[in-house]
Amino acid sequence: MPPSSDDRSSPRPPEDAGDTRSRARAGRIAVVVNGNAQSVSDEVISTLDQILDAGDLYISRRIEDADAIATNLLDRGYDTILTGGGDGTFTVVVTSVVREAERRARATSGGAPQRLPRFGLLRLGTGNSLAWVVGASVTGRRGPRVAKALSADIARLRADAGSRLLPLVEAEGILSPFCGFGVDATVLRDYNATKKAIARGPLKHVLPGITAYGIAAVTRTLPSYLLRPASHCRITNRGGDAWRIGERGATVGPPIRAGKVLYEGPATIAAVATIPYYGFGFRMFPYAEERAGKMQLRVSTVRTFSFVKHFPEIWRGEYYNPQELFDFFVDEVEVEMDPPTSFQVGGDVLGERSRVHARLHAPIPVVDFYAPPRGE
Repeated sequence: MPPSSDDRSSPRPPEDAGDTRSRARAGRIAVVVNGNAQSVSDEVISTLDQILDAGDLYISRRIEDADAIATNLLDRGYDTILTGGGDGTFTVVVTSVVREAERRARATSGGAPQRLPRFGLLRLGTGNSLAWVVGASVTGRRGPRVAKALSADIARLRADAGSRLLPLVEAEGILSPFCGFGVDATVLRDYNATKKAIARGPLKHVLPGITAYGIAAVTRTLPSYLLRPASHCRITNRGGDAWRIGERGATVGPPIRAGKVLYEGPATIAAVATIPYYGFGFRMFPYAEERAGKMQLRVSTVRTFSFVKHFPEIWRGEYYNPQELFDFFVDEVEVEMDPPTSFQVGGDVLGERSRVHARLHAPIPVVDFYAPPRGE
């Protein structure tokens, strides 16, 4: 079950964060960038170094850097932490900071949990699903557009960017806006392989991320699913009451109690999310923000020909077919796949898994550039 609001072992959000969008002063800002991200060039680092106060820019080159950076961020008491490098960077930084805050809360023997900073996103990766939710600027790949967009976002943040609380999915100890089995994880794996291949050739500065993503899907992922049988999937409700979602987000049927099987059968995708989007504006989870205290579970049996035929509606989140899409409001589930299937968290492929437990985590405060300040 999600932690209750009086769970003293969980870090608390800033006092100005709430279920509705609100004003929050930026205060001290830190930026953590993924030094390996394609858009994090020397020019980007130089631009950020000029915008920020001395010592407030952190460059991570390895996943192992995250815990040390998180300790430093909390020690220095930043009000806002921005990440640059895509959804994966956001996921790693948020997980490390929240876990360190929780560890400190436990170490105080019942003392007050440490106040969490706001988290935000600078659009410096490829997928950037969160950027579609919180309104971070489109930076482009390189050149003056990157510096201009970064300067604009940070200036807006300091002036009047709003805030809201964002629940996350917890799976395998990682906090992220989404995770899933099947085609979504496979296409991410194929995209990474395609991107590496392109980087070794003459087109590495020409093809943007979404083009490489499309090449991976068309040449690798979709053909592989033409003949491959769908994995057998069994999903059990391990939390509070769950509901099947019908057309336009309406619930259908009685509540599904804890311990009951939500779905059993073939699945090309089995995923959960707290935000509507995958990368590039793909509205994969159109109902993810429709019910407080729940995340959206989506199971798909859509095969290659049906996906191609209905691609525009699927992309916009408008496709409805209860024989191919099975959507639920849930807060905690156990997903079993046979045979073991590719699994991704926050856009990072973790490898093949046969069983994953996913639950809704307590919300964190996030910068929301779409939220107009409401005044004092």
